[in-house]
Amino acid sequence: MLAAPHPVLSSPAEPVDPTAPEVVAAAADLLATLRRLPGLTGLAAPQIGLSWRLIAFDARRHPRARSWAGELVVVNPRLSEAARWDCGREGCASVAHLTADVRRATHITLRGRLPGSGEPVTIEADAFEARCIQHQLDHLDGILFVDRVSGALSLHHKLHTCGG
Repeated sequence: MLAAPHPVLSSPAEPVDPTAPEVVAAAADLLATLRRLPGLTGLAAPQIGLSWRLIAFDARRHPRARSWAGELVVVNPRLSEAARWDCGREGCASVAHLTADVRRATHITLRGRLPGSGEPVTIEADAFEARCIQHQLDHLDGILFVDRVSGALSLHHKLHTCGG
């Protein structure tokens, strides 16, 4: 698991072929890593050192989960709808021991492809699950949650100059 200020975490990830064997293998690795880390509800490929547009999430065990049951890996995900904005507390495995309030949509529609088959997938998520997915999408754009916090410029600068 990479930690800030690793350069992969601050660079946009590249789209990939969902049927490519290396992408299918990376999807399995991402899901296995997510399963091994208790309390984690989502993970993006850049967090494991791959600058690819690939996310995994599973919020089933989280007490605030309510709209999406199950684990899923999505290749080349993109938001097609976002509505009903609210602030909520977030943390990140790549920015240890720090949480902050972040404004995000509480209802989203996500579109992407399934690894292996390349079949299209559409997911509607609310509340906590919507927050989790948007957090992972930010990783694909080289954005850490601290970048979305008021006064985050000095905090993000600290991560990059002091190592956290």
